[in-house]
Amino acid sequence: MSHTRDRLYELSPSAKLVFKVLEENGTMTQSQIADESFLSKRTVRYALGNLRDADILHERASFRDARKTLYSIPESEAADEMVRATD
Repeated sequence: MSHTRDRLYELSPSAKLVFKVLEENGTMTQSQIADESFLSKRTVRYALGNLRDADILHERASFRDARKTLYSIPESEAADEMVRATD
């Protein structure tokens, strides 16, 4: 089992769903994650905090709109997870 999967195991279902949405769609804003996951913005914010605390989330400011933050999961971890899923 990978290190990321170990950390995800301990997280809430909403954090796991947000991770999966980011894994499937790449970099997104909080609003985009809420729209895609059908979770409330408050729940998404909580889930992002959990992923941040587990150190499996990348954050950066949007160049188009500095008021927004873009979220993604580390590419190497996503690739590791996809390889393990096919084993």
